[in-house]
Amino acid sequence: MPKTGLDALLRPEDSILVLIDHQPYQLANLNSHDPHAVVNNATGLAKAAKAFGVPTILTSVVEGRSGYIFPQITDVFPNQKVIDRTLINTWQDPKVVDVVKASGRKQLIMAGLWIEVCVAMPVIQALGEGWDVTVVTDACGSVSVEAHQMAIQRMLAAGANVITWMALTAEWQRDWARMETAGKVTDVLIQHAAGSGIAYLWEQQLLNTPVPAEA
Repeated sequence: MPKTGLDALLRPEDSILVLIDHQPYQLANLNSHDPHAVVNNATGLAKAAKAFGVPTILTSVVEGRSGYIFPQITDVFPNQKVIDRTLINTWQDPKVVDVVKASGRKQLIMAGLWIEVCVAMPVIQALGEGWDVTVVTDACGSVSVEAHQMAIQRMLAAGANVITWMALTAEWQRDWARMETAGKVTDVLIQHAAGSGIAYLWEQQLLNTPVPAEA
């Protein structure tokens, strides 16, 4: 897969997203990031995927013990069944892999908890099978900062691409003249892009504020 040039950029029509194990047990020992930020970023990523019509697989591990996937994420896809696994490595579970293969899409995007375990393993295996794999690092988290950094280094060495959720959203949008998604993307940024979303609302306020008449 190309690593440079226009064809290396992510395209919504070629992308498929796998969200892995965004569950309470994993969040309870998440120390690489502010847990609130990880929930926010993963939710923003899910909403962006929905805005662009990117197929999204939700998968959990041993749901009965680790808990349900965060409702902020499942609420984005209210009628979608979560694929629950016993295998730690998502890419060893045919229930997930068969859905990805059936989509016909080649740009495989992953995010999850914890990145050093439940993301690194499927990423490395999928890369070995020839997939173009991108990891959304800020929609992931780890038990420590070191664990997060080591996982990213390991996946980069194996050939993965890395990106953040807002950068991915911009890459999918590519052109603000793409009006069929521009409004949806703006709504996601308002809800989940913190200062950028607030700045946009402020800009709209200023544009709609009459200039005071001269005395």
